[in-house]
Amino acid sequence: MCGIAGIVAKDGRSVDPAELARMSAAIAHRGPDDQGAAAWSPEGGVTHAPHCAALPTDARIGLAHRRLSIIDTGPGGHQPMATPDGRHVLITNGEIYNYLELRRELEAEGTVFASQSDTEVLLIALCRWGVARTLPRLTGMFAFAFLDTVAGTLTLARDPFGIKPLMWALRGGDLAFASEPGALLELTGLSRAVEPQALYDYLRFGLTDRGERTLFREIHHLPPASFAVIDLDRVAAPAPETYWRPRTDVTSGITFDEAARELRRLFMDSVALHLRADVPVGAALSGGIDSSAVVCAMREIEGQDLRLHTFSFTAPGDRHDEAHWADMAGRAARATIHKTTSSGAALSESLDGLIRIQGEPFGSTSIFAQSRVYALVKDAGIKVTLDGQGADEILAGYVPFLAARLAGMLRRGEVMRAARFLCAATDQAGPLGMLARAARFILPTGLQGIARRLVGEDLVPDWMDGRWLAARGVAARAPQQPKGGRVLVDELAESLQSRVLPALLRYQDRNSMSYAVESRVPFLIPELADFVYSLPEECLISGRGETKSVFRAAMRGLVPDAILDRRDKIGFITPQDAWLRESGGWLRTLIDSDAARAVPALDHGVLARRVDALMTDGGPIPQQVWLAANLIRWSEIHQVDFAA
Repeated sequence: MCGIAGIVAKDGRSVDPAELARMSAAIAHRGPDDQGAAAWSPEGGVTHAPHCAALPTDARIGLAHRRLSIIDTGPGGHQPMATPDGRHVLITNGEIYNYLELRRELEAEGTVFASQSDTEVLLIALCRWGVARTLPRLTGMFAFAFLDTVAGTLTLARDPFGIKPLMWALRGGDLAFASEPGALLELTGLSRAVEPQALYDYLRFGLTDRGERTLFREIHHLPPASFAVIDLDRVAAPAPETYWRPRTDVTSGITFDEAARELRRLFMDSVALHLRADVPVGAALSGGIDSSAVVCAMREIEGQDLRLHTFSFTAPGDRHDEAHWADMAGRAARATIHKTTSSGAALSESLDGLIRIQGEPFGSTSIFAQSRVYALVKDAGIKVTLDGQGADEILAGYVPFLAARLAGMLRRGEVMRAARFLCAATDQAGPLGMLARAARFILPTGLQGIARRLVGEDLVPDWMDGRWLAARGVAARAPQQPKGGRVLVDELAESLQSRVLPALLRYQDRNSMSYAVESRVPFLIPELADFVYSLPEECLISGRGETKSVFRAAMRGLVPDAILDRRDKIGFITPQDAWLRESGGWLRTLIDSDAARAVPALDHGVLARRVDALMTDGGPIPQQVWLAANLIRWSEIHQVDFAA
C-alpha cells in the first residue's frame, strides 16, 4: 500500500521537479517507510533518484512513489521499479494477493526474479503478457502507472472495484495523476472550481465518487476496472477501457445448500489470500455478520499461530452501540480486543484534519468514527487490517434492498408472494415506504415523482438555491433505478459500481492511509461477486425478508449463531445527533459564517433558521444538515471556487 503521483508533459515542455516534489509531499502519509522518484526523456532515458528534487529538469515524465512496506519490506520492493534494460518503469499502490501463483507461472516461462515483492511480479507480468491480458489475472487491490519507453506509452489502471484510488487532471496540456486530490491541487494554476452537478448530487442525496466525476471540476477519477493508455506524443485526457463488469444476466440452477457450500469455499479462499503479508495483520470489527465472518475465518485459517487483534468503535449508552456483538465475535475468534470511543467535542476538534485527509466532503460522522479505529490500529503497531467492506453490496445486506426484491416479485406478477414478503419484512422496513421505493423500479420515469412524494422527498428542497443550480445546467433528478430483468441483482451491481461502494472505499482508503495502515477487503474479488450475482434472488433475500440469506447459511458453524441470526444491523452507525448537539455551538457558528454565505447552492437564510430551530427544539437532525455543514467547511479549507 502506497501513494503514487506523476506528471506527463506535452511535447515541447518538461516536468518541474519542484512541482512533482510538492505532489509527493502531499501523499507522504500514505507511505512513510520509503520514497523514490524517476524521470524519462527521449534524450536521457530513465533516471532514478531518491526524491523528486534530485530529478533532471528536462524530463517529459516524472514519477513519484511513497511506500508503505508490507510484502518484501526490504529494498527489493523499492519503487519506481524498472526492468534491467530500462524500457519499462512501474509505480503501484496496493497489493497483488495472488502474486505467488503468478510468480510460479512466470518462472515456468523462464523468468528469474530479483526480489520477493509482488511489485516485481506485476512488472514482469505486464511486460510479458501485456496490460490487457494481465489485468483479468490479478487478484488484489491496485492502482498503477506503467511506462513503456519504446512504445511511447504510459498506462494507468485500477483494480476491478476501485479499492485503490487514482485521479487525474489536465493542466495546460500536461497530464497529472495521483492517489489523492490533494496532490493534484499542488499543481500550479489548476482551477479549484466546483463541479455543479456533483455538488447537487452530494447536497441532495449524499452521493460522491460516481464515475469519473469529483466535486472539483478539473479533477477526475480513473473508473474502477479500467485502464487507459496515454500516447506520449499526443498527451490528452485518458480514454478508459473497461476490463471487468459484474455479470448480472446469468442465473445459476444451483440449489441453496450447494450455493452456501461454494460461497463458503470462495470466501475462505479469499481471506487466506488476503492474509499474505510480511507484517502483523489485524481486523476492523463492527460486530455485524460480515466483519465477524472475516475475523472467525482468519482464526480458522491460521489456527493458533495467528496473534489476532480486533479493533472496534463503541458508543456507550447509544441504542446503536455494538460493543456486545463485537465482543462476542472477538471472543469466538480468541482475539485480543481493542476498543475506542469518541465525542462531539472530539469531532469538532478533528473535523478540519479529517476533511483535509478525505479531500472531498463525506456523508456522515461514521467516517470520523472509522478514523478513530485506524488510529487505534496504528497505536497497536498493526500495519494491515481485514474487514467486511463490500459485503452488503454483493450479498444484499442493506434494508433498502428489500424494496428491490419486492419490485422483482411484482414485475413478475407474483402478487401473493409479494404480499407475504411485505408482511414478513415489516420488522425491518415500513410497508408504505417499501412499496414506494419498489415502485421506482417499476414505474416509468415520469411517474416516479409520485413515489418520491409519498416518502416525502423533494428534488430541490427549500434550503438549496434552485436558481443557481438551474443556471449552471444542473439536472435536479434522483438517481435512476436499474431497469434490467433481475431487479435485485441489477440494483446490487449499481450500488457496487456507482452509487454506494465507491464512496465507502474512498472513506476507508483515506482514513486508513492517514495512519499508514493497509486496509484489505476480502469480499471484493470478481470471482465471488460473479458467483453471488448468478444466484437466484431468494438466495440473497429470502421470502421472509432475511438479508444475506445464503451467506448466513454458509457461515454456520464458523460464526456464532446469535450474530448470524441478527436482523437489527443497519450499517456503521454513530450517535450523530448527540454529537452535533454536544458541539452545537460549532455547528451554529459554521452555518452562520461567511464561508456558509459563500456557497451559492445553499439558501443560507433557510438553512440557518432550520439549524437554529433544531438545536433549540431537540428533534432529529436531518442528514442534510451534516452534508451542508461538511461542504461549507470543505469549501473553505480547499478554497473552492464557486464563481468559475
